[in-house]
Amino acid sequence: MISYIIRRLIAAVILLLVVTAVTFGIFFILPKLAGQTADQLAQQYIGKNPTPEDIEAVKRNLGLDDPVYVQYWDFVRGIVTGATYERGPATVRCDMPCFGYSFKTNLEVWPELVDRLPVTISLAIGAAVLWLVSGIVVGVISALKPGSFFDRAAMGGALAGVSLPIFFTAQLFLLLFSYKLEIFGRTYVPFTENPSQWANTLFLPWCSLALLYAAIYARLTRSGMLEAMSEDFIRTARAKGMRERRVVAKHGLRAALTPIVTVFGMDIGLLLGGAVITESVYSLHGIGEYAVQSIVANDLPPILGVTLLAAFFVVFLNLVVDLLYAVVDPRVRVS
Repeated sequence: MISYIIRRLIAAVILLLVVTAVTFGIFFILPKLAGQTADQLAQQYIGKNPTPEDIEAVKRNLGLDDPVYVQYWDFVRGIVTGATYERGPATVRCDMPCFGYSFKTNLEVWPELVDRLPVTISLAIGAAVLWLVSGIVVGVISALKPGSFFDRAAMGGALAGVSLPIFFTAQLFLLLFSYKLEIFGRTYVPFTENPSQWANTLFLPWCSLALLYAAIYARLTRSGMLEAMSEDFIRTARAKGMRERRVVAKHGLRAALTPIVTVFGMDIGLLLGGAVITESVYSLHGIGEYAVQSIVANDLPPILGVTLLAAFFVVFLNLVVDLLYAVVDPRVRVS
């Protein structure tokens, strides 16, 4: 197991390097291949009517005149060890992990990401608990009573939940329960300041995400449980006189959890990289909103920072999922 973990960690590091290379290439190499010069690249990072001195300063800071391999090495080294930038006559130090400074706000990108990360984590974890519990419970009950009224109603509701776009359900919840009935608040408060108001503000965003994902997990659980409950080991467990509740929980559900764990790792990893639509609708100042603002402003360093942070979460949680396979399914340990 230790050697397996080491191999997976090495693979994760290599994958992150590939992501950094692709991300770097999209923003720095492809424009040059399309015919843009270093001056044109520097100019679009400054704004309107730049002076030659401004263009030269951006070229020097970003190393746009350097060979591609030198630029990429400086980019990776800045993430790992930090970087130094020139600000007129002075120089400023960007500590690791350094994703540079925003071209629009002149603020360091990493502290901005750290400040917004608790909002995104609160949104993702809370919604994940809701959709995981509700989706699995509904899926198990539907699988145990296939063709029943509950099964048909639950799968119909799941189909509606998957079909409704999240920007529609989020705005509908906001209109009904926040503006009309005024049950839930609209101003985010950190958990450490006021836990009850924190939960009150995030409940609608949690429900908006959970409605979509719970529908997917209910259908996935139902199909997995129907397949697992027809296996020989289920009949053997029943023949031995094992209680039905234990048969369902220990053997049926456990066998059906492997694909659910896989999808859950991907979903939570992507959400930790920013729930763009949900954060925008509910005016939550998280990673997703930061990404949208940066894209609209054509602000390169924050876009790079969000992209690499999201990639890290996806890669890390996929590693966690691989390790959980051995816990969920003992056959993985044997193989």
